[in-house]
Amino acid sequence: MKNIMIQELYDLKETIAAELFADAEYPWELLPRIHDFILALGRSLSPEVYEQRGEDIWIAKSAKVAPTACLNGPLIVDEDAEIRHCAFVRGSAIVGKGAVVGNSTELKNVILFNKVQVPHYNYVGDSILGFKAHMGAGSITSNVKSDKTLVVIKGQGEEIPTGLKKVGAMLGDRVEVGCNSVLNPGTVIGRDSNIYPTSMVRGVIPSNSIFKKNGTIVEKLSL
Repeated sequence: MKNIMIQELYDLKETIAAELFADAEYPWELLPRIHDFILALGRSLSPEVYEQRGEDIWIAKSAKVAPTACLNGPLIVDEDAEIRHCAFVRGSAIVGKGAVVGNSTELKNVILFNKVQVPHYNYVGDSILGFKAHMGAGSITSNVKSDKTLVVIKGQGEEIPTGLKKVGAMLGDRVEVGCNSVLNPGTVIGRDSNIYPTSMVRGVIPSNSIFKKNGTIVEKLSL
């Protein structure tokens, strides 16, 4: 499935973690590597731009972090990002330039590209969100199957085993997820696609598509 490869989903110029993607084909391959990558990258960051707060936490001096946010490392918060009231970062997270992590949002083992918005009551775990991706209020990534078996990526009549028990969602650049939607384990959404509010999504959603609440997928019309 070519449309779920890293090069089809993400503009790697829009993340401080570009090097992590260099030798991978599919984005979920990176999930087990995020923790160690952050540790190595964090130690190389300029102290003129980033300050270390606690163990294995690096925050850009231009970022805004609410005093009520709970931050656990390893964690990098890039320039001009905003971590709002009562956000909970469990660790192994990269928050990109200008990204917003909102009130009561929880992150775990994630890469948020630049200008990602997860601004209201979101759970994002074992996931990678591309440039300017946006998750509406209350939308979440489900990262473990109910039967606890390994996650398989399914789409276009093909199946790709991930070999992982925990895989959330891979959102391409500029994906819009409607409020109170659930992205089931192993969901991949192509660039510039929209998910209707209160949807339950699974499998592969092509780029430039609209996923409607009843599961119908239609191609976006060119303007």
